[in-house]
Amino acid sequence: MKVVNSLKTIKKRHRDCRVVRRKGRVYVINKTNRRFKARQG
Repeated sequence: MKVVNSLKTIKKRHRDCRVVRRKGRVYVINKTNRRFKARQG
């Protein structure tokens, strides 16, 4: 999992990426290609 400042660029890397808020943190998850995971901050 990557930790990044901006999730907008990671969201564009694959069309199935979703931005999700969990426990006050913002994540990018991808069900089909699990490589594309990221957390903000």
